[in-house]
Amino acid sequence: MKTYYQLCVLAVLVLRIHSAPVTPSPLKDDEDFAKDYLKEMYNMQSGNKKDAASKVNEMSMKLQEMQRFFGLNVTGTLTAETLEMMKKPRCGVSDVSANNAKASKAKWPRTTLTYRIVNYTPDMSVAEVDSTMAKALQLWANVTPLKFTRLYKGVADIMISFAVREHGDGNPFDGRGRVLAHAFFPAAGLGGDAHFDDDEFFTFKSSLGYNLFIVAAHEFGHSLGLEHSNVRGALMFPTYSFSNPDTYVLPRDDVTRIQALYGTFKEYVSNEFGLVSIP
Repeated sequence: MKTYYQLCVLAVLVLRIHSAPVTPSPLKDDEDFAKDYLKEMYNMQSGNKKDAASKVNEMSMKLQEMQRFFGLNVTGTLTAETLEMMKKPRCGVSDVSANNAKASKAKWPRTTLTYRIVNYTPDMSVAEVDSTMAKALQLWANVTPLKFTRLYKGVADIMISFAVREHGDGNPFDGRGRVLAHAFFPAAGLGGDAHFDDDEFFTFKSSLGYNLFIVAAHEFGHSLGLEHSNVRGALMFPTYSFSNPDTYVLPRDDVTRIQALYGTFKEYVSNEFGLVSIP
């Protein structure tokens, strides 16, 4: 009788073990996260018709592409270093031209552009947001012939808005963490528009949360036609890094690249007025 009772208890335990929900391993979670990241940022295809070997090979190639872009050790495998970079807060625009179909030397055909702030984040005052957006645009105007005029109604070249999750452009935000904002390259329609994830906490001058000036200045680089830079320290580097907005100076890599599109202010004035040089 005792043996029969022990067997029953064992059977119940086995049944409970096998019927309990299976918790995915952290390794599997990381792999799924990496696949989603590579699809979004490096144009990895998710076609169901590919065999397992092809999918593994493509993921390895895309990992190498991402590792080269960020200057990491190129292994083609999901290393801890690679995963750490993937999880850093960043811009939602792809790092590769294959995804940036409207990038490829996209630029505005004129130097006077308009912008409009459609709505505001509750994290900052209206005056702080207004000041931040104007200052972020002026950062680019300081080194080019570009001029920005604010509109208070109607459609502007650069429409600025705060939104959460799905917000009508086919590029839903992911909630708090990782993707902070995205913008569209110069074009009709959504072209030039900049969207900020309002699930994030944006700040005026503080290093707490995410400084809106740094995020906005980066996004406006896309609005003007710049793709991501692989130069660490450049404003157009994909990941977020705090800098004091009161002392921020546009890095040389960004200056060189934006002037390649629009020229310098000196060149513009020289051509406009027929001057040979400007002291």
